[in-house]
Amino acid sequence: MSGSSSDTAGLTESDGFHSPTTAAVPIGAVTPKQPPPEARESIHVRQLVILSFWAIVVFLGLPIWWWTTSVFRARLPLQEMENWAEGKACKPSFPLEIAIESPSLQQHDIIRILRATQHALDDRNDFSPHHLRLRVGNNLAATNGSQQQAKQHETLGQEERQHGETALTVRLAPQNGLTTARAELQPHSPLLNILYPPALVTPASSTAFPLANFVATKLQDLFAEEQAIIAHVLTLNPSPYGSHQSPASAGQLSSTLTASVASSKDFRPGHTRPLSHELTTRLASRATRALRYAPTYHITISLFTPNAWPSSWEIESAIAEYLTPLLESASIISNFTIDTQTQLYASFSPSVQEPQYDADRGVWTLREEDLSSFINAAEWPLSPSIGAGPTLNFIIYVPDSSATPLVIKDSQATSWLIPQWGGVMILNPSLPPSRKGAQTLSLSKDDIQPALLVFSHQLLSFLGAPESPPSIPLQLQTLTRVRAASLFQSASSTMGSLARLTVALPSIAIPRTVSTAVEVTLSHLEATCSALKAGRFSAGLEHAKTAEMAAERGFFERSMVGQVYFPDEHKVAVYLPLLGPVGVPLIMSALKELKRMWMSRRINLRGP
Repeated sequence: MSGSSSDTAGLTESDGFHSPTTAAVPIGAVTPKQPPPEARESIHVRQLVILSFWAIVVFLGLPIWWWTTSVFRARLPLQEMENWAEGKACKPSFPLEIAIESPSLQQHDIIRILRATQHALDDRNDFSPHHLRLRVGNNLAATNGSQQQAKQHETLGQEERQHGETALTVRLAPQNGLTTARAELQPHSPLLNILYPPALVTPASSTAFPLANFVATKLQDLFAEEQAIIAHVLTLNPSPYGSHQSPASAGQLSSTLTASVASSKDFRPGHTRPLSHELTTRLASRATRALRYAPTYHITISLFTPNAWPSSWEIESAIAEYLTPLLESASIISNFTIDTQTQLYASFSPSVQEPQYDADRGVWTLREEDLSSFINAAEWPLSPSIGAGPTLNFIIYVPDSSATPLVIKDSQATSWLIPQWGGVMILNPSLPPSRKGAQTLSLSKDDIQPALLVFSHQLLSFLGAPESPPSIPLQLQTLTRVRAASLFQSASSTMGSLARLTVALPSIAIPRTVSTAVEVTLSHLEATCSALKAGRFSAGLEHAKTAEMAAERGFFERSMVGQVYFPDEHKVAVYLPLLGPVGVPLIMSALKELKRMWMSRRINLRGP
């Protein structure tokens, strides 16, 4: 019975059959041995090791990483910068001081004329930031009044000179035999002579004053182009580079100027006068020719001839006498450097047709369509730029004696201007009849004079000087005010662009040099606005130039611009291969230890 049971049990085990109610333990089976419980000291050591690694990462690694990779951002007065860009911080104005003198009139007559003229100017002015402010000339009382009055006017003149610059002096002079008043503007001094019949001093009525109306009309015409340019500069947004997008045609410029003035807060409704076609043409020509402002311009004067003559020229003495005075007068706006060169056997560009002889006029002619390709850039040594500033090329071309005189067909002109590049002058040397057809071996100072006078006029066009009024001192004064306005607007706009860039790119670096440049820019912008309002335009231009240079230096900071082209995707690509092998073991060991501590805590809470 016992044996049968034993056999059954063995059969059942060999067949893999297990009773549903009993679990038989196979004979000879070894029960797996559990590892001994881990000592408390070992657990404590393992926890200290993991904790030490994490402590190194958190308290040493992360600070070092943060310190070495953090982007320094200096604090910038963003709201103040935006206020300057939007014109809320300061609105510049341009009060032009006009002195009225008359050695022949009594003091009360001159004051009456001054008040009537000022009233007429105020009624006609439609752009308040630019206005004419009349005052009595300094030498008036000394010739017409008592010594006490002269002293009072001298003191008044000294105070006004401290606060503003005299833009123009109007000298009233009666002249017998005239039926109407006549104005004579001096080309080389800021002086306007008004010659009038003596009867015009007496007002025709309480509201009509012919002499005052005549003076007001002449003054308004003299500064009309300047007012239009400044209105255009102040009401249009310049780019951060300091240049404006100019309209392509005079008609577009006229509509742009009219719209810009009308949209200005300083515009007086109902007082706008439409710009004349002549004025819009001049403004469009100026916008096309004028170079972008630069602190320094380089001038290259070249002599080209198709043969070996002339081989010498008195260019140094000619420059000193005819060009240097203009450059010294314009030095308040920009600095100039000059060099000269001579090129013999200089041939025309292959695309230029050879000069044709005009038998009716006895001259050789160039076609106007060939002027644009007259410069032989392939063979003539003309450098596009020398130094940091723009280069202006002025070329004197002396034709061969067999093709003299050489002029431009139809217009009969001998000079032309290439916008934003330079000018060309065909110099036909004047020879006595006995030497007609002979070669000119040398050019004297007097021979070069016509070319340098033409180049002087072209240089003013390149600098952006207006064509009106036809007086070099007044043109330079106008250019001073226009440059001050454009640089003021450019620096203000750059501040706004920098503020928006700072907000839009929070990861961009802002070094202390940028913060310093912003402080310098804002301080000089404020000084510029104050100087312009006081009529000290030369000082205003100096502050505006400093503000513009500081603004560009801050906006184009090299270390700041480089951060713009380093997106976050590049950072992930750099950090992931480094942090992955280090971070995964640390995280997994910490998670495993936290899991063990959690399980041990559950067992302890459950009890034995």
